[in-house]
Amino acid sequence: MGPGSRGSGGLVRETLPIGLGVSLTAAAPASPGLRVEAAGGGRLLIRQAERIVLLARQGARHHGVRYARTGDYRSPLPPITAAAARRAQEASPDAAARAMRWTHRFADWLGAADQDGPLHRGRWTLAAGMPGWSVATHWDRLTRVDPDRGHVTWFGYGDPDDDVRDVLPMRRLAPAGHGRVRAWRRQARAGVLPPVLLWWVSGLQTLVLLDGHDRTVAALAEGGPPDVLVLAPTDQGADRMRHEIDGYVRRMRHLEAADVPAARLAVESRGLAEGAAEAVRAEGRTTAWPVRGGSREWERLAVRLAPGWDTGSRP
Repeated sequence: MGPGSRGSGGLVRETLPIGLGVSLTAAAPASPGLRVEAAGGGRLLIRQAERIVLLARQGARHHGVRYARTGDYRSPLPPITAAAARRAQEASPDAAARAMRWTHRFADWLGAADQDGPLHRGRWTLAAGMPGWSVATHWDRLTRVDPDRGHVTWFGYGDPDDDVRDVLPMRRLAPAGHGRVRAWRRQARAGVLPPVLLWWVSGLQTLVLLDGHDRTVAALAEGGPPDVLVLAPTDQGADRMRHEIDGYVRRMRHLEAADVPAARLAVESRGLAEGAAEAVRAEGRTTAWPVRGGSREWERLAVRLAPGWDTGSRP
């Protein structure tokens, strides 16, 4: 699809610079089926239609967040068949074209997700690859440390190393020997494994895994991390982009006046492209709706859905 084209679900999309992904503009709904809700005292939950799929509470000093999965989550995307994965590979001349093909396919599915998806009125990015702040080695502990009730640390402060994670699965990961995972492992070895879908939730300061739990395990079992697409609300990054461009212009004027080699100019140009790319795909703040019934209702839900869960003390 070309710039400004309209796809499934009424989404208007534009291609991001240097093939990063797409910018999405959604006119509706005002409130999505999959959404974050908040109450006082750092209490959060993720609701999918009428199901509570995750409860969370931020630490008193904002060092991290405790969470409890309920087991009721389901992916907003339809199942991807092995045949569809092979067709996407065969129709793509290179890895970048394949990533863009999947990006548009996922955008179509998200636009049609209705009551199970996170899109709502506003601007979004759907970008290929992990954000620049992520740590590649954090993937290694994902299948080893995946409790239904756990803690994600943001800054360390004496928390266990296993609590430092960039990705939180929305349901328990299957073992590497599970039948579904074994099927995807064959696709991984053939080089046709589709990407997985991550969603930035700023209240958790974490990327949550929306689709591709079995593909994630398969990729890691075959030596990899998986290819990813990251869905995030658009950051108001105009000032950041302007700063990148202004700095580039100043450096180029200085270098041109000094008659530096063309190779140095090329390095500066690449630096601008990388800085602009980070600004374009920077994650914005996730909208949170109020929990109906406030803190008291959140506490009631925690007792019912996660009995015995330690949410941590918070003055």
